[in-house]
Amino acid sequence: MAGRPSFLRVIGKGLLWALAGAVLAPFVMLVVIVPLYYFNSACGTPGDSGGCEMGFAAILITSPIPGAAIGFLFGAVRTMWRPVG
Repeated sequence: MAGRPSFLRVIGKGLLWALAGAVLAPFVMLVVIVPLYYFNSACGTPGDSGGCEMGFAAILITSPIPGAAIGFLFGAVRTMWRPVG
């Protein structure tokens, strides 16, 4: 059909959005997690032994993976979804 995008266009747009999602996800997580750790009274106490800091680091390091997956799905669906008319 003439109105449908090609497979390579869908994959290409999906990969571009995946890259954007992988870059933006750590920044979004940083904005969400810093206030949570700041107001958590257990973080920074002697019994904490670095657990809050390691959780913070783990979330920031692993957040690009779901960010890329969400970005790819968003880009692919956005490219394929065309109004009929």
